[in-house]
Amino acid sequence: MTLYHDGNRQLQDAFGSRRLADRLEEKLNRAAFTDDDKAFIEGMPYFFLATADAQGQPDCSFKGGPPGFVRITAPGELAFPDYDGNGMFKSLGNIKVNPAVGLLFIAMHGSPRRLRVNGTATIGADDPLLARTLGAQLIVRVQARAIFPNCPRYIPELALTAPSIYAPVAGEDPPEPKWKGFGDFAEVVPPRRPVWKGEA
Repeated sequence: MTLYHDGNRQLQDAFGSRRLADRLEEKLNRAAFTDDDKAFIEGMPYFFLATADAQGQPDCSFKGGPPGFVRITAPGELAFPDYDGNGMFKSLGNIKVNPAVGLLFIAMHGSPRRLRVNGTATIGADDPLLARTLGAQLIVRVQARAIFPNCPRYIPELALTAPSIYAPVAGEDPPEPKWKGFGDFAEVVPPRRPVWKGEA
């Protein structure tokens, strides 16, 4: 399966980049994580997750946690926890009706770097990782279809000064975000870790 569809090809042909695109796919695209990919992904405290609903309407979200919250679990598979959030379940709800996902890991400090992972996601309420992942409500596993780097030339240099105070830490309860106490929301905020009441 190629990375490219007709829309990609039309623009590649219009700008004379088809041969370059083919070479990039040939040399850089893979379906299994390298040791370097694993070290990069498991060292990141965040990534961006793209999903779409059953009609193809897109959504993109930021996912963060302590370094190592995303794990490479098999040669072509990664897993990450779903932490307490705003209860909308935009990303995971999309995965339930359309499992195609795109993940972007991007380092904006030190040496700039980008790595894309496109694949198929599943949600687990009884995943073995759940019991070993602090603060997780559910576990999402992604079977990679395409793993490839992107040119980092436009990544700005940003300093990573401190982890999020909301990221799970062993032996500590994270603070509640202030918005959960706002009058418009306080009476409808569910318990932090509700019992899962459906099939994942």
